[in-house]
Amino acid sequence: LNAAPGRAPRQHVRFLPAPADGGATGLVPMRVPVLADHPLVRGPRFRQLKIGAGHRLDVKASGVFVLGIGHGNKLLTDLYNCHLTRVYTIGGLFGKATDDFSDTGKLVEKTTFDHITREKLERILAVIQGTNHKALLMYSNIDMKTQEAYELAVRGLIRPMGKSPPIITAIRCLQFTLPEFQLEIHCLHETQQYLRKVVHEIGLELKSSAVCTQVRRIRDGVFTLDDALLRTQWDLQNIQNAISGCQLKVKTEIERILG
Repeated sequence: LNAAPGRAPRQHVRFLPAPADGGATGLVPMRVPVLADHPLVRGPRFRQLKIGAGHRLDVKASGVFVLGIGHGNKLLTDLYNCHLTRVYTIGGLFGKATDDFSDTGKLVEKTTFDHITREKLERILAVIQGTNHKALLMYSNIDMKTQEAYELAVRGLIRPMGKSPPIITAIRCLQFTLPEFQLEIHCLHETQQYLRKVVHEIGLELKSSAVCTQVRRIRDGVFTLDDALLRTQWDLQNIQNAISGCQLKVKTEIERILG
């Protein structure tokens, strides 16, 4: 920002000496730049920026991480109050368990996994989704027999609008090649460690064990991987383009949910 072209310095009127008729010296009004606006006097134009972080990612996770700059900090609060769904792709590995449920943790157990099939895995995923769907309805505090519940369901707005435990709204298997598998999880109020624990519990339900090899967030509310900037793209022009490209859909989503 400081390297970008700045505004022209302000002008003010000064009476400066100038030769007049007959060899005398007079005062002539002239417009000259205000020295207080000179970069060497005022210093850098921007010394700090207020930047807020959205839903955080821990050091072992990757993917979409939303930041707010300036007025965007208020929008982050509004988006948080919308309780939007986040989507992850989760990599898993059957056959071992660790102390932190990740493949880089301390190994505590090794198990067999030859008996696991994709059908058995998907059966467990269906049970998880059904259990979480009941929790979603319970924490949404809506009478499912009312017209309000019907209208919210049609608009896809049934969600807990307050604090609740992590809730998985959808889960499916993307890839299955023993001992590896990959899941897609749609969830609310989660942490990345909670998702690793889900992988661990899936392994236990299948009479084996499993560790999480990857946690990647591919959607955070209205933001997707297409909106994300790589570290090599962190410059003023790309950030400005990203802000202008997302303004409309952020405003639309906040108005749709919060009115």
